[in-house]
Amino acid sequence: MIQLKNSAQISLMREAGRITGEALLVAREHVRPGISTKELDTLIRSYIEKCGAKPSFLGYGGFPGSACISINDEVIHGIPSKDRILQEGDVVKIDVGAFYKGFHGDSARTIPVGNVSEDALRLIEVTRNSFFCGVAAVKVGGRIGDVGHAIQSCVEQAGFSVVKRYIGHGIGHELHESPDVPNFGTAGRGTRLCAGMALAIEPMVNIGSEEVYELADGWTVKTRDKSLSAHYENTVALTSDGVVITTLVDQSW
Repeated sequence: MIQLKNSAQISLMREAGRITGEALLVAREHVRPGISTKELDTLIRSYIEKCGAKPSFLGYGGFPGSACISINDEVIHGIPSKDRILQEGDVVKIDVGAFYKGFHGDSARTIPVGNVSEDALRLIEVTRNSFFCGVAAVKVGGRIGDVGHAIQSCVEQAGFSVVKRYIGHGIGHELHESPDVPNFGTAGRGTRLCAGMALAIEPMVNIGSEEVYELADGWTVKTRDKSLSAHYENTVALTSDGVVITTLVDQSW
């Protein structure tokens, strides 16, 4: 069942979203060659807890970190580790959630480590752009398929592939709620969008094939062909006055 949020609840989601977005900014400030993913995870957790919130991911389904931190051909759900050290030229995906006053925020970014290839920069840009193409399709009376179709079209026109095995989701009191929000689909199909919906829209985009697989750790997802992958996510609330992106605290990012 889809849990619609009233204006007071959306206000609380904006607070949770702000903390989530700010935690990502803290991580961005510290991304550099030589830092471990565990160090980044500790910084993220410390900031979230300093704000009086809890990391949404810590312990979720047994996940051991406060953030998912995935490098290069790792798509999502990378486990932070003191042994995973960022190198010049890497692209690192950082996915953060914060639970505050009964509501979750969920957001992810792909960050270049030092000087990266032109292909990597273009992948990051296209992935971000595809999110905003999807958000432009979020309208009262629209359909979930409109969102996925817009994202998929943006990605494929750029010559990249949308990951289809993993998708976005509703969000609110729970980290994952109905409805499912695929990053692909047919316009005019799927669940109808209405005021009060809150969605985590999160295109995952590969330079190569869409095919992915999960490692033996039960979490980390990698591209089958070892191509680079990027991830961009925000929490979005649909109101009668339009769309609110609760986790977007830096408009340029």
